[in-house]
Amino acid sequence: MSLNALSTATAGLAATQAAINVVSQNVANAGTAGYVKRTISTVSTAPNNSGVAAGQITRNFDAAALNQLRLETSGAAYTSTKAGIATQLDALYGTPGTATSLDGTLNTFTESLQELAANPTSAAARTTVLGNASALAIQINSAAGTVQSLRSGIESQLGTDTNAAGALLKSIASLNTKIQNTSDSGSLADLQDQRDQALTSLSSYMDIRTTAQRDGTVSVLTQSGVTLVDRGSAASLSFDGRGTLNANSTYSADPTQRSVGTITATLPGGGQIDLGSPGVLRSGSLAAEFELRDQTLPQAQRQLDDLAAGLATGLTNKSVTATQGANNSAVIDLTGMQAGNTLTIPASANSTGRNIILVASNDLSTPITASQTVDANALVAKVQVPVNATSVGAALSGLDPNLAVTPGSSTVVTITSTAAKPQVTAAASITVPTTSDPKSGYPQIALFVDGTGNNLYTGSLDGGSKLSGLAQRLTINTKVSADTSVLTATSAADPTATGSRAQTLFAALTSTQITFSSASGIGGVSAPYTTTVAGFAQDVIATQGAAASNTTAIDATQQTALSTAQARFSSAAGVNIDKEMSNLIALQTAYGANARVLSAARDMLNQLLQI
Repeated sequence: MSLNALSTATAGLAATQAAINVVSQNVANAGTAGYVKRTISTVSTAPNNSGVAAGQITRNFDAAALNQLRLETSGAAYTSTKAGIATQLDALYGTPGTATSLDGTLNTFTESLQELAANPTSAAARTTVLGNASALAIQINSAAGTVQSLRSGIESQLGTDTNAAGALLKSIASLNTKIQNTSDSGSLADLQDQRDQALTSLSSYMDIRTTAQRDGTVSVLTQSGVTLVDRGSAASLSFDGRGTLNANSTYSADPTQRSVGTITATLPGGGQIDLGSPGVLRSGSLAAEFELRDQTLPQAQRQLDDLAAGLATGLTNKSVTATQGANNSAVIDLTGMQAGNTLTIPASANSTGRNIILVASNDLSTPITASQTVDANALVAKVQVPVNATSVGAALSGLDPNLAVTPGSSTVVTITSTAAKPQVTAAASITVPTTSDPKSGYPQIALFVDGTGNNLYTGSLDGGSKLSGLAQRLTINTKVSADTSVLTATSAADPTATGSRAQTLFAALTSTQITFSSASGIGGVSAPYTTTVAGFAQDVIATQGAAASNTTAIDATQQTALSTAQARFSSAAGVNIDKEMSNLIALQTAYGANARVLSAARDMLNQLLQI
C-alpha cells in the first residue's frame, strides 16, 4: 500500500470529521431562532482528486425568500399596529343601535325631546331631557378624551420603538465590522446569522432594503432611499417626544410649528433626516404609528368635533337661502351674522369652478385656510363683522372678479354675476342667539355650549379655531340647567309651557340638513357631507366600524402572507432533522471506510516489522 493511500485516508478522516461536526451543529441548533443551516464543502488537494480537505462552511438559504420575509415582516407589523388601534376606536362608539352606543344615546336624547313636546308641563320630562343631553355630552367628551389618550400612547410607543430600532442599527454596523475582520468560516456564519436576525427585527419597525458589499458587509436603506447603515457606520436615531397630546397637537415640517415628536436620523457625516416626514417610512410599526397619530386619530377627533359642533349649532343656527334677483343676481339677508358664521356661493353659481366660502370674523389680520372650513377644496376668505354689502364685496373681490356686490351698509346683500353662468345662488348659516342666554334667539337655544366659559359656539376662528377640541369641551349650558322651564317657554317673554320649542329642537337634530366638514372623512375627503345631526352620528359609527373590519381583514391577509414567507424561508434555511440524520449516516460510513484503510495499513506495517 502506498503512502499516498495513507495520506488520502488521513485527509478523508479529517474532512469527514469536519462535516460531521457541521451536521451535529445543525441538529443541536434545530430549534434556535435565526439559525441558518450550514453546509461544508470539500476541496481536492492533490492531482486526480487523490487528496481532500475540508473547505468553507457556508449557510444554506434562499436570498429571495429572505428578502420576501423582511418585506412581509414589515407589512405585518404595519397592519397589526393599525388594526389594533382601529379596533379600539370602533369600541369607543359601542354597538350600533344599542342604548349605550353613541347613536343610541343621541336617539334617547331626541326621543326625550319628543316626550317633552307632548308633555310640556312635566318637570320630570324637562329633567329627563337635560339628563339625556348631559349623558350625550359626557359620552362625546369621553370618546374624544380616549382618542387623545391613544395619540399620547402612540407618541410614547414611537419613542420606545425608535430606541429599539436605533439599537438594532448600531448592532448591524458592529456585526458588519466583525464580519469584515473575521476569516474563520464557522465564526463568520454565526455572525452572519446574528446580522440577518437583527435585520429581520429591524424590518418590523421600518421598511428596509439591503445591499451586499464585496467585503461581506451590507448597507441598509429605507425603501425611500435613506441610508441607515453603511458598512461599520450607522445613523443614530432620536425621538423628541412631547408627552401628552391634545387636539391641537399636529405634525409640521417646520420644527417651530410642530407640536408632536418626530424621529431624527443623524447620519455619520452629520446630516439629519426627518423620518417622521410623510413618505419617508412606508411600512413597519413606525410608519403605522406616524399614520395613526397624524392622520387616523386626528380624523376621528375631527369627526367627534364636527358632531359636537353639529349638536351646538343645530340648535342655534338658521339657514338662510338667497332669493333670485334681477339680472342674474341673488339677494340674501345676512342680518345677525356672527364670527364663525359662513356665506357660501356654490361652484355652479360662480366662475371659479369651486365653492366660495366667506367666514365672518372680527379679525382679518390672521390668514384663513380652506381646511378650517367645511370644504378643504373651497376658495375661502374672511368677511368683516358686522357683515354687510361693503364687507361682502371686499371679501369677494379677491376670489371671483365676475361677482359684484353693490357697496353699502345694508345687511341685505345683492350678489350679481357678470359671467355667462347659471343663476347666482348663495346660502348662509347664521347663529341666532347672541349669547348663551336661553332667552336669546327664541326658538333657537344654546343647549350645548363650549365649556370654556359656558360660551355660545358659533364656529369662530378668531384667536384660533374653536372647533378643534370642542368634543372634549362640550357641555350643557348652565343657564338651562338652572332653569329647565326655558325648554318649554312659549316665547322669550312668555314662560307659559308649550311643546313648540322642544319639537323645534327635535326637528333640528333629526330633520334639518347640516353640512359637515370633508376633513371628517365621512362620505369622502374631497367634498363636504350633508346630513342630519342624528344621521352624522350613525355615519361616524358606521365609518369606524367599516374601518375596523377593513383593517382587521387586511391584517389577517398580511399575517397569512408573513406565515407563507416564513415557511418558504424555513424550507431552505431551516434544519431538517431527518435529512441531517441521513447525512450523518453517510458521513459515518465514509469515516468508517477511511478508518479501515488506516487499519489495513497499520496491520501491514506490523507484519513488515515482524519479518
